[in-house]
Amino acid sequence: MEYDKSAPIMVLDSDDAWMEEEVKKKVWTGPLDQAVKLVDGIYNWGRRSSIWPMQFGLACCAIEMISAGGGRFDIARFGSELFRPSPRQADLMIVAGTVTKKMVPAIVRLYNQMAEPKYVMAMGACASAGGPFKEGYNVVSGIDKFLPVDIYVPGCPPTPQALFYGLLMLHKKINGQSVRNVPWYQAEDHLEVPEPILGPDIFDPRRAVEIKQVSADEKEMEARYIRLAARAELKHGKTEGEAKPAAAKPAVAAKPATPAKPVTPAGKPAVTPAPKPVTPAVATTPAEAKLEETKADANFAQQAEQHHEQTAKSDALKADTPNTEPATDDKSSAES
Repeated sequence: MEYDKSAPIMVLDSDDAWMEEEVKKKVWTGPLDQAVKLVDGIYNWGRRSSIWPMQFGLACCAIEMISAGGGRFDIARFGSELFRPSPRQADLMIVAGTVTKKMVPAIVRLYNQMAEPKYVMAMGACASAGGPFKEGYNVVSGIDKFLPVDIYVPGCPPTPQALFYGLLMLHKKINGQSVRNVPWYQAEDHLEVPEPILGPDIFDPRRAVEIKQVSADEKEMEARYIRLAARAELKHGKTEGEAKPAAAKPAVAAKPATPAKPVTPAGKPAVTPAPKPVTPAVATTPAEAKLEETKADANFAQQAEQHHEQTAKSDALKADTPNTEPATDDKSSAES
């Protein structure tokens, strides 16, 4: 074995000191936090620079997402130009468009098929909170009720620039993650999101216990019914108040006397105008208000039917009455 004679001679007290010096020469030593920080920087740089979105769209927001991939906006600057048709090769799910109850089970199934690490972006007002279709019977008020959303992009629809800003915010979130606490490196079992069941309405299996408890509590069910009825009554009253301000005034309970049928100079009975519906008294509870509204609708329908019968009788009487009007001057001159 040959020794390097030019190397300086080190005086070591023991073999342990010599071993420590050799380790310092050949192995990088330092605090563990610095090593983890170095790994996090390299790991996060690789993930944020190659985010591959999944190739699917739901509504008009998908058109803006497609425009972002064109040459004018060039999403390739962010390393996200590869829209993968398979969820197993995608890192980001962009929910772009209106989320209907029929589409939710398919979206959740695609999310479960994506591999970790994966992220969800709600693009547009519809995917975030229902948008202009929030009151629709078939629209979900936000995809975050079923999936964990990382980034919300507002707008209706958002522009490609807004989508790029959402990507930058996602980069910022990825930079803040560490291999120590990310969920896909934890020892716990990762449970997939259960697919909602589509029947008469959408049903989330995760809320099965809560729904059973609420259904068994009669007071809670009654309280929820009162809240829903009050909300509907408030909305209905506001709409009626804007359209017909005078409809909110209570009418007199006494029934007015029926006036005699007026007679025209030609001897023909005039058509009786339709009687005005009686406005019900102000109810004290939402349930009573709903009952009074139903009674008012039935009363109005009955009065309208009577009005149609009277109008038909008047038309028949008018057709049977002979025409006794004198001839005009033009008709007389034509006969002469």
